[in-house]
Amino acid sequence: MSVADGSVNVMKILHTSDWHIGRTFHTHSTLEHLAVVLDAVVAVVRERGVDVVVVAGDVFDSAMPSKESYALLTRVLRRLKEAGASVVMTSGNHDSATRLGFQAEWAALAGIHVVTRPEQYLEPITISDEHGPVHFYGIPFLEPVLIRHLHPGELLKTHEQVLDFAMTRIRADRSLRGLTAGGGRSVVLSHCFAAGVTPATAASDVERDITAGGLDVVPLSVFDGCDYVALGHIHGRATLTDRVRYSGSPLHYSFSEVGKPRGAWLVELDASGLGRVEWVDLPVPRRLAVLTGELADLLENSSYADNEGDWVKAILTDQVRPLDAMRALQARFAHAVALEHRPAIRVDPGDNSYAERIRAATSDPEIVAGFLSFVRNGVGPTEFESALVAELLTEQSTRAVNS
Repeated sequence: MSVADGSVNVMKILHTSDWHIGRTFHTHSTLEHLAVVLDAVVAVVRERGVDVVVVAGDVFDSAMPSKESYALLTRVLRRLKEAGASVVMTSGNHDSATRLGFQAEWAALAGIHVVTRPEQYLEPITISDEHGPVHFYGIPFLEPVLIRHLHPGELLKTHEQVLDFAMTRIRADRSLRGLTAGGGRSVVLSHCFAAGVTPATAASDVERDITAGGLDVVPLSVFDGCDYVALGHIHGRATLTDRVRYSGSPLHYSFSEVGKPRGAWLVELDASGLGRVEWVDLPVPRRLAVLTGELADLLENSSYADNEGDWVKAILTDQVRPLDAMRALQARFAHAVALEHRPAIRVDPGDNSYAERIRAATSDPEIVAGFLSFVRNGVGPTEFESALVAELLTEQSTRAVNS
């Protein structure tokens, strides 16, 4: 096992989650960038002497991964094993448990443990060091409606109830193995919303909602009794307690994740249980930038030069939405992928509805001007547009007379 500080032997565990292999970013493939980050994970394993890499759910982004996604996963798992680490991963709510778990029995022979079957959380993966065994209890994402038939006598309507039931059985298993009397250590992997983070404040627009009105937020007390709990589902890192943490995803998948660091937790277990926990940064192949301002300023201001290689979302504050703004932005920011028009000044339309204001108009030009003002947040036609409208209405009137 690994040695920390050159003296005390510890087991080193790298806690990751939410790889989302195969996800696109505004229609752009992320496989190449994810490969860079996962190569960095392999480097951490090799350089820091990591013994076990855990992946707490959402290995893939969809239930039907592409062949390229499978190829990336296969390559990374092989390299992790070559670097000297065992792997424990569970299925998340994005994964197909059946596809992810295909041939898991044979992969386990090589030290790659994939936990996807509903009852498999009671089959801990045991990895030993000089201090004895460490039992890894992987809890795959357990959808209540899909597993309650397995336990007809139990109330399993919410994710909280399911995880409480699973953890109660895990604690009983730990007791049978003598863990409560100091006979070993244990790590739990779970994919959920845990108390201390809530869907409204912690989730980005990538995580699929697995709650019903907040009722499925899982109390921290559910996870009592284990040395470390590696959580997944939230894409930003979070420390709920010293022993209960989210690692977040290794790659940015949404502009709502701007500013959230990318990395993993390096967890050390010594003879008595949880020791030191350290955050390890991972590279960001392409940063996210949300730029706000008028189009002309975004295109000309030198202060944005550092963002020209970023994924860019532009929030345009022009009073009138500029024509062909995205193409103009991409001439400077090649990776501009999102655009929002948010005028800096919001004009109060008054108490009258749009229909009432149109009925009050006395001429066709006033009707057109009223419409433009309505769709442009109070900005009416320019001089050129007024002249153009007058010309078109005159031409239409002339045609009507001559017909």
